[in-house]
Amino acid sequence: MVCSITLEKQELWLLPDKAIYWPARRCLLIADAHFGKASAYRSLGQPVPQGTTQENLTKLDQLLAAFACEQVIFLGDFLHGPGSHASDTLGALRAWRERHRGLSLTLIRGNHDKRAGDPPADLRIEVIPEPLLMGPFALQHEPDAHASHHVLAGHVHPVYRLRGKGRQSLRLACFQIGRRISLLPAFGAFTGGYPVSPSDDEQIFVVADQGVWPVR
Repeated sequence: MVCSITLEKQELWLLPDKAIYWPARRCLLIADAHFGKASAYRSLGQPVPQGTTQENLTKLDQLLAAFACEQVIFLGDFLHGPGSHASDTLGALRAWRERHRGLSLTLIRGNHDKRAGDPPADLRIEVIPEPLLMGPFALQHEPDAHASHHVLAGHVHPVYRLRGKGRQSLRLACFQIGRRISLLPAFGAFTGGYPVSPSDDEQIFVVADQGVWPVR
């Protein structure tokens, strides 16, 4: 279930796969994919799940099949760290790129990208510093205010806790939509999250039950 919002007079679709589709630009916005995070941890001897990169790529394939898309813009942290350059991670990314040869890919460098290094050149990803100004938006990794544009950013991995009766609660990934700065949830599997406490002029949309739902 897609949740359509109007922000800065632009229609944006908040997607349950934790991405934004911008119909007017035929563009997907994805924050914090952290490809190869599990590989990076395994390179340090940590016992972590396998298959997270392929899970992320399968989810991305499904989005590209569902929406008319000419461009994917990654709002930072495409690769998790130096260990993300493992052959299995890069092999999966190269196979995915081969299936989408005509798709334009842009990466706005985040803090993990600076540590991991840019993706290999044969993935044909344009890598740029923040911000990328598109229409009324400043596309960034860090959620720092911009003088003239509404910021769409990642980095925080926002989650929101819904509380029920007694001790019942749910901790859910969310979109945090503010007056001048809005945050996307982390796209990647195995990324964790940071609880956010929205102010009165911010809206929260949680991801749950294959949908996106406004909660405040």
